Amino acid sequence: MVRLGGNFRRWGGILFGLIASLSLGAEDWPNFRGPRHDGVSNETGRRLDWAAAAPEIVWRAEVGIGFSAFAVVAGKAFTIGHVTGEDVVSCLDEDSGRVIWTHRYSSELGAKFYIGGPGSTPTVDSQAGLVHVMGKWGEVLCLSIDDGAVKWRRQLARDADFLVPDWGFNGSPLLWGGLVILNMGSAGVALEGETGKIVWRSKGDECGYSTPVPYRAKNREMIAVSSGEAYSGVNARTGKVEWAVPWFTRYGVNAADPIIWRDEVFVSSGYQQGSGLFPLGGGELRAKWKQRRFRAQQNAPVRIGSYLYGFDGDSSSRAKLKCLSWETGEVQWEDETFGYGALSAVGDHLILISSKGRLGIAKASPSGFKVMGSLPVLEADCWTVPVLANGRILCRNSHGSVVSVDIRAAK
Repeated sequence: MVRLGGNFRRWGGILFGLIASLSLGAEDWPNFRGPRHDGVSNETGRRLDWAAAAPEIVWRAEVGIGFSAFAVVAGKAFTIGHVTGEDVVSCLDEDSGRVIWTHRYSSELGAKFYIGGPGSTPTVDSQAGLVHVMGKWGEVLCLSIDDGAVKWRRQLARDADFLVPDWGFNGSPLLWGGLVILNMGSAGVALEGETGKIVWRSKGDECGYSTPVPYRAKNREMIAVSSGEAYSGVNARTGKVEWAVPWFTRYGVNAADPIIWRDEVFVSSGYQQGSGLFPLGGGELRAKWKQRRFRAQQNAPVRIGSYLYGFDGDSSSRAKLKCLSWETGEVQWEDETFGYGALSAVGDHLILISSKGRLGIAKASPSGFKVMGSLPVLEADCWTVPVLANGRILCRNSHGSVVSVDIRAAK
């Protein structure tokens, strides 16, 4: 009898999952904001009208305190939480919620004016069979997808002299052309994916809280990243800053990911700062428009067509869901049904979760807002983006309670 080696089994499983996903209209979600870094799933054949019957919660789990979202690849879901003096990277079975493995490392909770815990999301390199993790205080880990074994580990705040921001590092790792790019310092740092060796770095100043966003400009590989004082466009290969948008938010909380489309960049932050659209170029960018009627404190909106949909306001304020025009910044409508929360999208539908734990679906339309169904799934606080992968929506709250909601169409 022929025995299959570990590498063959791993690659065979990944290939089988990919074939199944393609055939069923499913899609993995390997990193924060999904495979295209925009918060939008391309899955098809999903049950999106919940008016007649709400979808089913198929499993629940506990993963520890924090706000880490999920990466889902080859039947496994990865997230991070804090449990009694340790941060815990959990690998869960996507179908059942069963814990496949965990990896723990010492960490402080960091409960400064909120519950604390990690805010970054693991990033999966399915080809290499690795998962990359950014810790709250400067830990960077590369783990095996199979069993969580450590391939390499760095402590960049201590060993590379990067200043830790007030609420710790919360941006998620970006994998780009063999590099692991992190939001640390004034404009990021890039590590070799195989070894963790620093390839380029920015000054060790205070960073923002967003995740680096990749894009291409005139055949150059670029990233957009935030510091505590600006959003910047950085050459992903060299670390050279090519443009900047000075963006001063109270406490340096530039947390929402920038959105790049049609050679323009949209940025937004809370604490009454607002949002703006800037044509890309060199040096300091000049605004096409700026306004204060949309202020994304933590989670970036999603762009569907030429409109943006997202939560305006801070977690402690009376927030609203709003739709605004990409071209002009004009607000098309606003709605208070969900209050403060987080969202992603599937096709032209919004996946919404309120801070109080109500999950909902709504058609994304600039002409108005109409909920197509909702159900309570968790207790407060739910500030983490809901993730749709392979027909299941994964949600979590700050205490670490997780639910999986099945929206696959009935066979």
